[in-house]
Amino acid sequence: MEKKPFIYFLCTGNSCRSQIADGFLNALGSDKYEVKSAGLEAHGLNPRAVQVMQEAGVDISKNTSDVIDPKLLNRADYVITLCGHADEHCPVISSKNVTKWHWGFDDPAKATGTEEEIMNQFRNVRDSIKSRIEQFLKEGK
Repeated sequence: MEKKPFIYFLCTGNSCRSQIADGFLNALGSDKYEVKSAGLEAHGLNPRAVQVMQEAGVDISKNTSDVIDPKLLNRADYVITLCGHADEHCPVISSKNVTKWHWGFDDPAKATGTEEEIMNQFRNVRDSIKSRIEQFLKEGK
C-alpha cells in the first residue's frame, strides 16, 4: 500500500482552527492524506469548535490538543500554519522534503459579543477553513 502524504496543521494552541482543519481534512480526504494537528502550546479542545463542527456533521470531540512533535514535524509532507503566531514561531523544520504553507484565519476564540455573535464567528471561520480544505483537495495546493 502506498504511503499517504502526511499533513500537519499547526496553530498556537491547537484548540480551534487547527482542530477544524484536521476534522475537515480527515472527513473529506482521509483516503488520500494522513492528517494530524498540533500547537505551539496545548490549550485544550475548544467546546465551541466542537459544537460548530458537529453542526457541519464532523465529530472532533475525541480529538486531543497536542504540542508540536518534532519527529512528526520533520516527517510531514506538508506543514500548514493557520495563524500568524504559529507561522512566525513554528519550530525549525530540518527536513528538506517538507512543504510549508500558511493559511491565515482569524481566531474565533477571540470573538466578543453575545453568544450568538461569538458562535457566528466560529461558523464563519469553520466555513472558510472548509472552503480552503476543499480547494486543497481539488488542486493539491
